[in-house]
Amino acid sequence: MSDRPLSLEQVRRMAIAAQGYAARFRRASADEVAAAARRLSCVQLDSIATVERSHRIVLSSRAGAHDAATLTRLLERGEVFEHWGHEASILPVEDWPLFRRRMRERRIHHWWGDVIGSDPALARSVLRAIERNGPMGSADFEGRGGGGMWNLKPEKRMLDALWTAGRLVVSGRDGFQRRYDLPERVIPARWREAPVPTEAEATRALALKAIRARGALTERGVVEHWRMAGGVKAVQPALRRLEREGEIVRLAVEDGGPDVLAPAEADLDPPAPRAAVLLSPFDNLLWDRPFARRALGFDHLIEVYKKGHQRRYGYYVLPLVVGDRLVGRADVKSDREAGALWVKAVHREPGARWTSATEDGLARAADRLARSIGLAEVRGLS
Repeated sequence: MSDRPLSLEQVRRMAIAAQGYAARFRRASADEVAAAARRLSCVQLDSIATVERSHRIVLSSRAGAHDAATLTRLLERGEVFEHWGHEASILPVEDWPLFRRRMRERRIHHWWGDVIGSDPALARSVLRAIERNGPMGSADFEGRGGGGMWNLKPEKRMLDALWTAGRLVVSGRDGFQRRYDLPERVIPARWREAPVPTEAEATRALALKAIRARGALTERGVVEHWRMAGGVKAVQPALRRLEREGEIVRLAVEDGGPDVLAPAEADLDPPAPRAAVLLSPFDNLLWDRPFARRALGFDHLIEVYKKGHQRRYGYYVLPLVVGDRLVGRADVKSDREAGALWVKAVHREPGARWTSATEDGLARAADRLARSIGLAEVRGLS
């Protein structure tokens, strides 16, 4: 542990710098998008498209603008896969072995119980159809359900259960609808056939990936990054081992709150980041909300699931980072017909200095977001 506690400013800069936000608009190749996903370790997926799918906002803010089919190309090429990371997430393919244990565990503890074990005949039928026909989606199977998450048609439940168990993979998407295939046709053999790590080995590897991806975070933040079972107590042996091996350092913070963990090679006093970025509400920086309040001075709210009269800031609100501070929130919507990104409202953070440079940062961030998702202009900013 360092003899001198870190300031909150240092922690904030370490956390934001680790995200790798690009300082200006650029275009990214599929390889660059895959590299950004690898650096982040895990990119959350979400179906809401009020502005754009979350993963595209997250990856564009780091790698650069890319077309909507890029994720499908990366899935088809076996460079990334989808599974339960932080939530349903994009993960680098080399981490497939680390998730084999989670696949096995979730085969039984699925949303709807042991779907595969309760109807093995349907499981065989679905697998045979995909083996025979190639990649298939839920719409390719007959069957009816009453709608809603808890009353899906049996084939859709089975597809989800087989994917969760690792017996199917998502090989692409039609819009946002999954297309499933057999792992042996998508995941490279070197990863598919690799030994399954022990629970201790997997926990150690995932903890180290989280710390390197986030720059600075607490023990609780490591757990939250991967939604690890067992909480902080379960991950502490792995963290102590990483400290002994010299992979990470534990650092006190001047506010007296929980220590933060950082990669051993981390710059403890990085220069202030320069990017101006509108973040997805599901951006990695904000996954640990207590840490965001403490280190970033930002009380992160996601209000899309609230009724209109209960919302404080708006429906789909994007936090604004300018340099090394979260300075505001913008309620934003894409108008595809008009080719415009509408900024419906901007809320300044209490205590944040709002200068002409901040206004310029907001304008640059909005313009960059619009261009990244294929919109021609920004409306609503004076």
